[in-house]
Parts: sequence; C-alpha cells; structure tokens
Amino acid sequence: MADFPHEIEEQLTGFDSSVSSVKAMLDKLMSVPRSDLLQKLDPLDQAKLDLMSAYTLNSLFWMYLVTHGVNPREHAIKQELERIRTYMNKVKEITDRKTAARLDKGAAGRFLRSAFYDPHRRDSRRKAADATRGPTQSKRPKQKQR
Repeated sequence: MADFPHEIEEQLTGFDSSVSSVKAMLDKLMSVPRSDLLQKLDPLDQAKLDLMSAYTLNSLFWMYLVTHGVNPREHAIKQELERIRTYMNKVKEITDRKTAARLDKGAAGRFLRSAFYDPHRRDSRRKAADATRGPTQSKRPKQKQR
C-alpha cells in the first residue's frame, strides 16, 4: 500500500479486512443451495434470511455507489434500504411477541389467595378467594351473616 498517503493507509487496511470478511460470509452462504437452506428453516426464519440477504446486497450496492462517486442518499437505493428496514422491524415485533412473558392467571390467583390467607380468621380463605376474583367474578353467593 505504498501508493497511498500514510493518513489513509490504516483506513484502507480496515476496509480491506471488512471486505474480506464479507466475502467469506457470502461465499459460505452461497455454497449451500438456497432450497436446502430454506427447508431447514421455519417461515419466520425464512423471512429473516430473505430480509438479511436483501439488506446485505443493497448495502453492498450502496458501497459500490460510494466508491464510484455517486451520492447514494440521492439514489433509489436509499428508499429500498428503508423499505427493507421497515419489514425487518415488523419481523422483530413478531419475534418479540413470541418471546414476551405471559401471565399465568391461575398461578397469580393462587399466589394472591396464599398472600391474603389468615389462619386465625375462619372466613379468610373465602375473602382471599373473593379478592382474587374481584366483585363481578365471585362464584359463591354471599351468605347472610347471623
């Protein structure tokens, strides 16, 4: 790299390293037939793979435009990358919904009944159960007090 100014030699070395690692990843991805790869994935992972592939190719085209002196912000590639990012966010939302914690209502009710239980009061168990059900969900009719 003696042909380049010393100031950009480090940046060019880093760029060359990055391009080499991208090439290695793409070679690995392209070595497996796409149909074989998609058979092993569920639909959500297939969508992720398609989006990743489209984003990667468009990003590489963005870099190609930059290296040829074209401003990619004024090119249609910018809108394409934004469109792909929108779909990536939708897939992320779906993935997040699948992994979100779910409330086990039965366990929560048992926990509250246990917390409200008072062994010294005879009717505390019923009051604890009523407290977890709420006023509209009471299963037993109220008894008249004597």
